[in-house]
Amino acid sequence: MNAATESLSATLSQISPSMLALAGGGIAALIVLIIVLLLRSSQLRQEQAEEASERAADADARMAELLRIQAEMHGRMSAMTEVFGSRQAEFNQAINQRLDGMSQRVSSTITEQTRSTHENLQRLQERLAVIDAAQNNIQTLAKDVVGLQAILSNKQTRGAFGQSRMETIVADGLPMGAFAFQQTLSNGSRPDCTIRMPNGAPPLVIDAKFPLEAWNAIREAGGPELAKAASQQFRRDMETHIRDISEKYLLQGETQETAFLFVPSESIFAEIHENFEAVVQKAHRARIVIVSPSLLMLSIQVIQAVLKDQRMRAQAHVIQGEVANLMDDLSRLDERVRKLQGHFALAQKDVDLIVTSADKLSKRGGRIEALEFEGGETGKSGRESEPPPKSIDSRTGLLKLRVVDDE
Repeated sequence: MNAATESLSATLSQISPSMLALAGGGIAALIVLIIVLLLRSSQLRQEQAEEASERAADADARMAELLRIQAEMHGRMSAMTEVFGSRQAEFNQAINQRLDGMSQRVSSTITEQTRSTHENLQRLQERLAVIDAAQNNIQTLAKDVVGLQAILSNKQTRGAFGQSRMETIVADGLPMGAFAFQQTLSNGSRPDCTIRMPNGAPPLVIDAKFPLEAWNAIREAGGPELAKAASQQFRRDMETHIRDISEKYLLQGETQETAFLFVPSESIFAEIHENFEAVVQKAHRARIVIVSPSLLMLSIQVIQAVLKDQRMRAQAHVIQGEVANLMDDLSRLDERVRKLQGHFALAQKDVDLIVTSADKLSKRGGRIEALEFEGGETGKSGRESEPPPKSIDSRTGLLKLRVVDDE
């Protein structure tokens, strides 16, 4: 230590005063600089401390705000928890109620379905019973069809069947006396039916015979050749039958120029017009009209309308006479109504005069009630007010009457 001090002193002694002055100024400047730096550092530390305190205060405020927000969030969470709990309870209750309602509806639906199934089964049993009865009827009908086929296999019975159906249609559509069955013509032939036409026109002839054997042969043919042969035979039979009707029943001046060939089946009628056009054309040329039951019924209705129109025309003069009598009765009724109207007018006039007289009497009665006494008081007010004793004892009072007549 001493050696160092001595060496330093020796060194300083070797330095010149100018250098020492320069060194002292530098040291002083250095010290000033150090002091300035220390002041700035202390100011900086103070500012940092203030900023730190502000930051701490700000952090505390933010922490307090966060704590407040956390508390609010906690309260809201608690409220939401309570709300969710109550809503969940209500939701569970609603679900339970709906489940109970659905269970009741399902049980009622199952009960209704069970009852409906039982009723449907009962109806099914009833329908099965009806079907059994219908099956029995079908079996009976099949037996009847077999019997009908046996009947139609014979020409005479087949003709009787067609004629019976034709007679039923004619008898149902026309009045008695407008038709005749099996009437003999001048040439000795006997058509199945003749219908009397109006205005003295010749009767219309209807033939109910139909060659059913050839038609059944077409149906029963086992191959194309047999079917072709049966069709040719049916065509020949139809042409022969049409020629016989034209020769026997179309008599000039005795019958109509057209005759009906009745086919007792709609299906056979359709088959003829579809597959045997030549037969239909030949019948038209021979003035023979092939009719089915529906067409015959329509023709009968037309003839009935024509006969009705004829009867109306025959009774036209009777109708005109009745209309004339009706017009006479109507004119007499109009005259009597007008007389009665005159009587009513006179009676109304008398009633009007009576009403006028009653009005005049009513007015005059009102004027009598409005009589004025001397002193300016009306008779009505004199009755209402009590008269003085002097007027009662005195007989010298003068009564003034004022009557005004409107006439």
